[in-house]
Amino acid sequence: MDKIQLAQYLDLANHKQNATPQEIKILCENVKKFGFHTAFVNPCYVPMVKDILFETKIAVGTVISFPLGQDTQDVKTVAAIQAVRAGADELDVCMNVGWFKEKMYKEVQQEMNAVVDAAKGVRDKTIVKIIIETGWLGADEIRKASQMVIDSGADFVKTCSGMGPRGAKIEDVCIIAGVVGDKCKIKVAGGIETLAQALEFIEAGASRIGTSHAVDIISQMK
Repeated sequence: MDKIQLAQYLDLANHKQNATPQEIKILCENVKKFGFHTAFVNPCYVPMVKDILFETKIAVGTVISFPLGQDTQDVKTVAAIQAVRAGADELDVCMNVGWFKEKMYKEVQQEMNAVVDAAKGVRDKTIVKIIIETGWLGADEIRKASQMVIDSGADFVKTCSGMGPRGAKIEDVCIIAGVVGDKCKIKVAGGIETLAQALEFIEAGASRIGTSHAVDIISQMK
């Protein structure tokens, strides 16, 4: 794998509460410089980033109900619609973990379906990832949540928000991969800061890595 190939696995993200417009502009410059797959920002910055990256093939991504996942279904669906209309190509959507832990599977599935349908109803090529927050889940729960993501029509199971109880683990990816096969892709996030970590997750089956350390990771490759 060379730097160009590695870059296509990496989403450079800034979801900090204090992210400034100037910091987002720097993020965009780094995405263009290194050829990362997607620039991931908070929703308010989607129009600006879309404008900056308009003449490139770089995708613009944002988050929905991040990081808690406990907005109402209506709020999530409206947020998804507005984000896609503003120019977002990819959405990372937080699952309602509290409902899931309480085995409110019908409600969780209904919400997943609604958000996916809303986003793809605006633009059918929109990539939707569901963050299941594996740090709160046991192995069987990870399997259950992954199957629900498949059933929703989403494109990716994403392990973590990066702001939960822990980041991604190789074990998470292995469990998810055993469920999704080729029906869905896997994105990892949370605590991935080195080239060695990134390569290990890719080897385990991750198709995408969300990180604020993408520049550090790719710079470690000779």
